[in-house]
Amino acid sequence: MLFFRSTLEARGIRSPDDFLLDYRKAAERLGLRDVDPAPKTIEGWIYEGRKPQRVFRPVIVEMLGYSIEQLWSEAPEGTTPHFVPLAGALPTALHADVGVDLDEMKRTGAMAVRRAKDFLLGADRERVGDDTLGLLDDEVRRLAAEYPRVPLSTVWPDLLETQDQVFRLLEGGRVRPSQLRDLNVAGAVLSFLVAKGFNDMEVPHEAMTMTRVAAACARDAEHPGLIALTDGLKSLIAYWADKPEDAYHYASKGADTAADLQGTVGLWLLGLQARAAAVLGDEATVRAVNQQATDRRENVVPDDLDELGGLFTYAREKQLYYAVESEALLGHGGPQLAALAEEAVLGFSNPDAPSWAFGDLAGSQCDLALVRLFSGDVEGAAAAIRPVLDLPASHRNNGIIVSAMRVRNSLTAGPIRTAVSARDLRAEIEAFPASRPALPRG
Repeated sequence: MLFFRSTLEARGIRSPDDFLLDYRKAAERLGLRDVDPAPKTIEGWIYEGRKPQRVFRPVIVEMLGYSIEQLWSEAPEGTTPHFVPLAGALPTALHADVGVDLDEMKRTGAMAVRRAKDFLLGADRERVGDDTLGLLDDEVRRLAAEYPRVPLSTVWPDLLETQDQVFRLLEGGRVRPSQLRDLNVAGAVLSFLVAKGFNDMEVPHEAMTMTRVAAACARDAEHPGLIALTDGLKSLIAYWADKPEDAYHYASKGADTAADLQGTVGLWLLGLQARAAAVLGDEATVRAVNQQATDRRENVVPDDLDELGGLFTYAREKQLYYAVESEALLGHGGPQLAALAEEAVLGFSNPDAPSWAFGDLAGSQCDLALVRLFSGDVEGAAAAIRPVLDLPASHRNNGIIVSAMRVRNSLTAGPIRTAVSARDLRAEIEAFPASRPALPRG
């Protein structure tokens, strides 16, 4: 047994959550932030003997008081751990002692579930069983639903791990023809989310590469909706990278593919077209495309992508948010547009609603600030963007930063630029991205 593991057991550290409690205290003593390892990473250190990456080593040394070389050496003979390692326990031995804390029961139970998942995914060595596919389907649906609702760092490890599991099954040659399409759909959905993650981390090249992987899986699955969706993601990546011509091209391509589809993916492509056209200053196209989307909304029939939810459906409130943004990008204000912008913000006001997403809420709040600025209302703009500026660093993804900076840039033009309130708000927004973003890299 490694000295690292025996040291943890002697201190009563029996799960990743237990480990993180002491780890974070050590990181705080060193003045370090946002260096938490993923639970799966910690399990690899404890139960598989993996050596930690350099970024984590100073904190571990501070936490345990030994060098990495000492910790990753065999424990001295005669060392008796105080606790039986959970990873080596038989399933029949896992039980909750009287008085065990409920949170600890949940943590140890979650570890047991992860071990069971690993067992199931490895058990089908000669063929992929229905239980394996069911497990992956449940995980894909969970990740699709959670992605827009939580910080990226919360889902990133599970997202990468599940994508890897799907790819290993596709590469393993153990897939029956009847299972191949479902696995390729899963691969497309997961790769779409990973690509969106790279875009949120402001790594457009990696995002575009992963989008092409998603598109390949979508084509192999012969799924027109997913194929159109990947063109939409290419448009989204180009839009946030300030490449409106490319954004318009990809959105138009995807809109053609989705023209005969009845789900909401076609409406999303039209919304992306309108936003790109607005950046290009093409007001006629913005109005025509937004009207087309409004007309098509009445004939929508939800499909399998809409059932996934999250980023794979385009709710009415999101359609309104995109329409307002396209008008704001054209520099429009006025009471009527301000009312629509307020309605868009209100549409994302309930975190329990199925369509709620923190990024869409922040984007609609920035759009409301823009519309109010174009109406000469600096105080109203400040009130609109206040919740965005109060977001924790973990939520400050690339799109939110760009949206906030649009408001900042608008404060430098026109008569309002010299107002004291405008100068104060501009300075506050400029400070906003300074500590961004608390997101994983690579």
